[in-house]
Amino acid sequence: MATYVFKAMDLTGAKATGEVEAESKQSVSDQLKARSLIVLDIKEKSGSKDINLPIGGTIKAADLTIMTRQLATMVSSGMTILRALYVLEAQTENKKLAEVLVKVRKDVEAGLPLSDALERHPKTFDPLFVSMTRAGETGGMLETALERVADQLEAADSLRRQVKSAMVYPIVVLTFAFAVLIGLVVFIVPVFVGVFKQFGGDLPTITKLTVGLSHLMTGYWYAMIAGTVAAVWAFRKWKSSESGRKQWHRLCLRIPMQIGDIVQKVALARWSRTLSALVTAGVPILQALEITGKTAGNTVVDEAMQAVIESVKRGGTIAAPLKESPVFPGMVTHMVGVGEETGALDQMLTKIADFYEDQVASAVKSLTSILEPIMLVFVGGIVGFIVISMYLPLFKVYDQIK
Repeated sequence: MATYVFKAMDLTGAKATGEVEAESKQSVSDQLKARSLIVLDIKEKSGSKDINLPIGGTIKAADLTIMTRQLATMVSSGMTILRALYVLEAQTENKKLAEVLVKVRKDVEAGLPLSDALERHPKTFDPLFVSMTRAGETGGMLETALERVADQLEAADSLRRQVKSAMVYPIVVLTFAFAVLIGLVVFIVPVFVGVFKQFGGDLPTITKLTVGLSHLMTGYWYAMIAGTVAAVWAFRKWKSSESGRKQWHRLCLRIPMQIGDIVQKVALARWSRTLSALVTAGVPILQALEITGKTAGNTVVDEAMQAVIESVKRGGTIAAPLKESPVFPGMVTHMVGVGEETGALDQMLTKIADFYEDQVASAVKSLTSILEPIMLVFVGGIVGFIVISMYLPLFKVYDQIK
């Protein structure tokens, strides 16, 4: 079978393009007419167009959210899944997402349910997306499930942007500070070193440190670059290992200056929002707990979910094992317990998510106000240390002249 590229339009005049695998152009034309599309052009896809460059091939959360909302709208209007996928792949501006939608559409054409077709692309559609879609298909509420998925994606993206915005200022300041440090040590300090040689005598300790750093950066820069690359590689390898990931996540919860608190609140907001969405969508509780642990982004939460799963299997509650985990405060466990007793677990989880998302927003603002003076002092300290270390020998010579 060959792959054909087509251009068509529907009865309303909206244009549609896409790809179809068929035996001939006539077969493609028959398929398009069966979908009430007016054929404008059909041609066989050339092999040269199959080359895909990975540059820029990322799928942003915003693109995925828009696609999900559009799919929910089309399904709720009575449009078939297959036709909706055709429209989406034609309208989606993100090329990588469009490629994934083409593969999903082909799987649906082959007879797979939408959730099974999505499950074949785990890098694009996570277990939360797939499970909620499957629950919507099973309960006959696919459009509602897709709306909830879109809400979940928007909430997660908003939380992610808040955290990233808090990191922009310190990253910019630290980058500037190191650029200034390198400029002073590489270009300014060597000028003073030549002057110091003319004076003779013993240099102060801090001056020796600065001069030594200058010699290291100018004479062994390649070794410093190699050492930095090796250190980054070792850190990433350690962080990606099972034990390293656990240690790193636990360490993140203990970082001072409110950073650890923000990490904890982000994990709690993500956990409660995800579990609430899954429970509301009708996903079985054990499966919902397993998915929540995997998508929480913190191994401490994942370990707590494993304990909760064992408790639920034995007929216990969700709240009891959460009390043993250091990441869940008493307020969360009590609200979860009340939700279980009253049968309103999804509502309680939504309230927890709303509360901690507001807490993250206020904590991020507070962190920014704390970091501003600290960063200024840090940059001033670096510049001041180098300036003082360079001028101390000059003061010493001045005293000798007097």
